[in-house]
Amino acid sequence: MGSWIARVGAALIDGLIVDIPLVIGYLIFIPSLLGGSPPGTASQLLAFVCFIAAFALAVWNQLIRQGKTGQSLGKQALGLRLVRETDGQPIGFGMCFVRALAHVLDSLACMVGYLWPLWDSKRQTFADKIMSTLVVKT
Repeated sequence: MGSWIARVGAALIDGLIVDIPLVIGYLIFIPSLLGGSPPGTASQLLAFVCFIAAFALAVWNQLIRQGKTGQSLGKQALGLRLVRETDGQPIGFGMCFVRALAHVLDSLACMVGYLWPLWDSKRQTFADKIMSTLVVKT
């Protein structure tokens, strides 16, 4: 099973990857707001493109790539893979989407669901338990 700290590291890497276009978008948009004038059309368009790129990158990395291969970029960097508990295969796009929704349960009650792998024998979050998935070392 993948360690809790490796899972946290993978999540941080995945977050940083998505944050790059977001930061660029904010850096384009914010200066015009701070200057007291409304943002120009060009800065609005560039910021919008950056925000759409961040969203597309997140969908590709967390749902499409991870669904197909079992690895987001962060999981790949740290040698982890998301698999079905029954057969060890990747769970696919649709189930990755449902698992992402199920992570809402991990956030309830002071994020205890994200901490659950620290003492769970299979190192599963609540979302993993619902989806019958495991995060394993490759």
